[in-house]
Amino acid sequence: MTDDERASLSAETMWKNDRASRGLGMEVLSVEPGKATLSMTVAEVMTNGHGTAHGGFIFALADSAFAFACNSYGETTVAAHCSITYIRPGRLGDQLIAEAREVSRAGRSGIYDVRVSANGQTIAEFRGHSRSLGSQFIESP
Repeated sequence: MTDDERASLSAETMWKNDRASRGLGMEVLSVEPGKATLSMTVAEVMTNGHGTAHGGFIFALADSAFAFACNSYGETTVAAHCSITYIRPGRLGDQLIAEAREVSRAGRSGIYDVRVSANGQTIAEFRGHSRSLGSQFIESP
């Protein structure tokens, strides 16, 4: 199995069981080894008291992109630490795009950066630290 095939199978396997991401209307746009791009449209129920996208939903999208990127090797991998910096607001109806990329992966630890954008502008930057649990969640032929 090639690295790209493994990443694709990993994404398919995760997506089947990811009720949270599906329930928020997220879509997986692409997954490659160490990378993932997901999208989500800001719905009315995702807005806060100021009428902008609630930060928790932006975080959820970034976290999901992070999850698909760090699990793209077929190893069960979880978040150890995450942080986000909000730069500008998302708005009702915006299609948010979260692009995750691997910064570092050594042993069982990884670091991933996720850029969340709307209308071509960065609205948030997320950094996630991952930890592999040492087991595979897909079967390699």
